[in-house]
This record gives sequence, C-alpha cells and structure tokens, in this order.
Amino acid sequence: MSDIALVTGGNRGIGREVCRQLVEHGFTVVLGARSEEAGKTVAAEVGALPLLLDVTDDASVMAAAAEVAEVHGRLDVLINSAAITYDTWQRAETADLAVVRAAAETNLYGPWRMVQAFLPLLRKSSHARIVNVSSEAASLTGMRGGTPAYNTTKVALNALTRMLAAELRPDRILVNSICPGWVATDMGGPGGRPVAEGAAGIVWAAMLPDSGPTGGFFRDGRPLPW
Repeated sequence: MSDIALVTGGNRGIGREVCRQLVEHGFTVVLGARSEEAGKTVAAEVGALPLLLDVTDDASVMAAAAEVAEVHGRLDVLINSAAITYDTWQRAETADLAVVRAAAETNLYGPWRMVQAFLPLLRKSSHARIVNVSSEAASLTGMRGGTPAYNTTKVALNALTRMLAAELRPDRILVNSICPGWVATDMGGPGGRPVAEGAAGIVWAAMLPDSGPTGGFFRDGRPLPW
C-alpha cells in the first residue's frame, strides 16, 4: 500500500507542485482545496484525489478528517502549504491589524487546526510526518521591517513546529518547517526560482527516514537559522 499524503492549498503554486512530485514518488495524494471545482480540476491534472477543505473553518477541517478516515483509515504525511497575504504594502508601525488577523487564520491557526484534527490518523501511521511550509522571512536572525502579517504569522508557525516536534517525539512523528525559497508563484511574483525546485525541499521533508531530523527549519535540505 502506498503512503497517504494530504497537502493543503494543493490546487495552486507550491502546493500543486508538491502534489505532483509526491504522486511521482508513488504516494496516494489527497489534494485539499477551498474550491471544489479547482480542486477536482487540478487533482485530475496531477493524479491526486480532491478534497474540499478550508483550513480556516472548523467544520470543513473536521469533515475532511472524517472523509480521510473513512476512505484511507490513516494519514502518513500532512503538508500544511496553504498560506495567504504577502503584505509588501504594509509596515509594522502602521499595519492594518485586521489583515494580520486574517493572515493568522490561514497561516497559523490553519496548520494548528489541521494537526489537531488529523493527529489521530497520523498516529495510525508507522512513520508519520508533518511538514509546515514556512519562509526564511520568518528567521529572526535576519529579520528586517516589512510584510508584517506574513512574517509574524510564519514566525508563529515555526514556534508551533518546535512545540509539536517536542510533544510528538514519543509518537515518532517528525515535524519540520520548510522554506521553499523565493519561488515564482502568484504569491511570490515573477523572478523567483522554478516552482519545482522550491517544492523539492518540501517533498524531501515528507520522505525523511525514521532517523531524520525533527523540530528543524530547512531549505533544500539544509538548516536555516531560527
């Protein structure tokens, strides 16, 4: 039986390419998308299974977990890829906090909500992995001003990664944050690296051996400073 991987925000950008690469590696991929139509279309294109999923909605997440449980009985890999609001127009000193709150619902509470809902299914796997798609913009070491909604919510996501890695270590569930780099997507804009290159580091984390790292922050398989 192939491993079961669920990718949030799987109908576009990094998420779509992660789904495609995981299918190539032999995974059964569940492609989560807020739009039922878009999810079905892209899933058919990459060879995945569509799943209606809005990570900001408790009922949607619980319904998705129930569907995965019914169809597959377990989950081996959860990839939290869905993200919004690269707010280059804002500065922290004048930021619209409503924008920050909205970003947090997807970028922080979304992954948190997903982990809580899918943890029973991850615990049924013999080698579960949780991959949180983060950004080097969340590194406190080199942080400057700008993009406050995006940066602060990704910093918080990294903190969540560290806590979950420690708490789930007894369950042998590996939890890591991955930066795909500046990628040429709708969010990243033109000029970035090819999407396939950014996605490869996420797939690397999904396929770590049991002896692999947990609680880390990586790009292209190499550690990043927190």
